[in-house]
Amino acid sequence: MKASTKLILLHPSSLPKHGGQTTAAANATTPHRIYLLLFASLITFFSLFTLLTAKTSAPTAATTTTTASSSAADGAAASLPQPIFDALLHYASISNSTDANRLSSAELKSVAAVLRRCPNCNLLVFGLTHETLLWHALNRGGRTVFVDESAYLVSKLEQSHPDIEAYDIQFTTKVRDLHALVNHTRRQIRHECRPVQNLLFSDCKLGINDFPNHVYEVGWDVILVDGPRGYFPAAPGRMAAIYTAGVLARSKRGGGGGKTHVFVHEFDREVERVCSEEFLCGENLVEVKDLLGHFVVGRMEAADRFEFCSNSASLENHRLDD
Repeated sequence: MKASTKLILLHPSSLPKHGGQTTAAANATTPHRIYLLLFASLITFFSLFTLLTAKTSAPTAATTTTTASSSAADGAAASLPQPIFDALLHYASISNSTDANRLSSAELKSVAAVLRRCPNCNLLVFGLTHETLLWHALNRGGRTVFVDESAYLVSKLEQSHPDIEAYDIQFTTKVRDLHALVNHTRRQIRHECRPVQNLLFSDCKLGINDFPNHVYEVGWDVILVDGPRGYFPAAPGRMAAIYTAGVLARSKRGGGGGKTHVFVHEFDREVERVCSEEFLCGENLVEVKDLLGHFVVGRMEAADRFEFCSNSASLENHRLDD
């Protein structure tokens, strides 16, 4: 006898009512589970993202070394290429040859020779002159700061060349007061007019103390004194500029071998020669090219020394033209 199989069909309406309620409850809780799952996924994603970002941005020793090397290479590359340096100097020499009031070819080459040997040079220039753009260009890669007595000229320079750093300084000295000012400085050499000091806090009559503060923090490698005006008795003269150059050189901060090259233009005039002999010293004079005196002044280590010159060598003992 064969067993027979019966198929039983259940109509939805025949299902117990409590079964329908259970399904509805389950359907109601499903969205909440989905929201929880999405929230947990977002938390996991952001945690992993933060971790990976931190690892990527964290500097390694190799990365730091590479960055430092790149910076050094960039600094070297920033220097003016030699052919351009020579071309600028050549054409400036030709241009200046037609005007006796400008630096001669020999004078230009004297300053340029020092800048050529001075990578990343700190150059301070007293006076805005025909050569201002030349000095700024030749010292590319270094820092060049100009100071002048004329606020108008400084403003004009800033408008036409905003990349050049320049400041106007008020000079209270007069050419006619040269000897009185030098004598005052000698009397105050152990006090306000010391050869080693921070001029920002000095009351010496020849000390310039109204530069922007950061100028006193720079270790100047080259200082060119080609201003302010000094060709008539009421002009401010260059007494303060030369004295300040002497103090900045002896109080030099940072490296640079402790040496500062100081150039004084129109070296044949009384103010320039008297103040150079007094504050830069004949013993530090290395050459004179036409009307440009070139001094190399060393940093003075002993803060208790109260003389600018270590001997009485006179500038008159040096040839005035090589």
